[in-house]
Amino acid sequence: MKTIYLDCGMGAAGDMLTAAIIELLPDPEDMLRKLNELSIPGVVFQRERITRSGIMGTHMHVFVDGEEEGSGHEHHHGHSHSMPGDIEHFIGHLPVSQQVKDNTAAVYMLLAEAESKVHGRPVTDIHFHEIGTLDAIADITAVCMIMEELAPDAVLASPVHVGSGSVRCAHGLLPVPAPATAELLKGIPVYGGSIQGELCTPTGAALLKHFVKSFGDMPAMEVEKIGYGMGMKEFERLNCVRAFLGSTADKQDTVCHLSCNVDDMTAEEIAFATETILAAGARDVYTVPLGMKKNRPGTMICVICDTDRSDEFASLIFKHTSTTGVRRLLTGRYVLERSTSLLETKYGPVWVKHSGGYGTEREKFEYEDLARIAREQGKSIVEIRRELGSEGWINE
Repeated sequence: MKTIYLDCGMGAAGDMLTAAIIELLPDPEDMLRKLNELSIPGVVFQRERITRSGIMGTHMHVFVDGEEEGSGHEHHHGHSHSMPGDIEHFIGHLPVSQQVKDNTAAVYMLLAEAESKVHGRPVTDIHFHEIGTLDAIADITAVCMIMEELAPDAVLASPVHVGSGSVRCAHGLLPVPAPATAELLKGIPVYGGSIQGELCTPTGAALLKHFVKSFGDMPAMEVEKIGYGMGMKEFERLNCVRAFLGSTADKQDTVCHLSCNVDDMTAEEIAFATETILAAGARDVYTVPLGMKKNRPGTMICVICDTDRSDEFASLIFKHTSTTGVRRLLTGRYVLERSTSLLETKYGPVWVKHSGGYGTEREKFEYEDLARIAREQGKSIVEIRRELGSEGWINE
């Protein structure tokens, strides 16, 4: 599986992410030419190869009307006070693919929503003096174009180093991470440290939030290329985003297996317990008949859940069963990649589930849709599945 892993040990900014992943391309200069052909008003991209701490990397210069950000980590110019609607119109007319337009608009809207939340104003009232409209569009569009060119199956990243201290912006001196950055990083593992400064900008945070599938340790991967995206400021640690391009095995993950044995619950009580636990978000709940001490017939209740929710599901097991102990086991899984699509058929819209990996590809119709159509048509599910499959909508 083609994978990009981003090392955000020194945070992330739009220009640093651009610089890191442009190095992963076969011809970075060709991409630089394409970026400048966008003709964003007053914007010029320049790529500079520099050495920091003995390491060669790329620094991306983004000039707006001949002016460049002064720090390399702050995106707080006031080149434009455009509203979100104006930005969407502008993005819609960029000479790029629809995918790049959609991604660019989505990332920019993440910024708008974060600013809206921290300033307590509707999104339509937000003026992007905090971000610097043209700077942000340039950085975001560049990353979206490069990601389209690289076409990874998955983008992963480390926890994000946000820095410490304070940062000066349009509203004065604010703590690091800046409020909009903190809002964008909700749900993402972050940490601070002794390095004084803003290591993760709002633009960098929005790009990570949009593109990164999961944050954590670097997976086992066969690395093909490494890109170093250098920041302008120098710290005691090499100031860069590292991007690794390589291949990882088909999807694997770790889940928690909780189980208990009971011999004094009725069938109704067990059914209620399993339904309740499943409705709470367990990956799976199932029962196994077994023989217990004193020759009593019993039931093993098993719950598969996410590892970070094991305490929650253990509590539910204690609440809804008669057990006095719950076994916990972390177990690895081989997992097929899954997705869904909505198809129009002669019977109306039908959801199709797709899964693939490990040399296997399969599709199946959503049961609830098949059941609904079967009831409406007075036919069996087998007949409906056969009819839909015969029209080429699914590979049996």
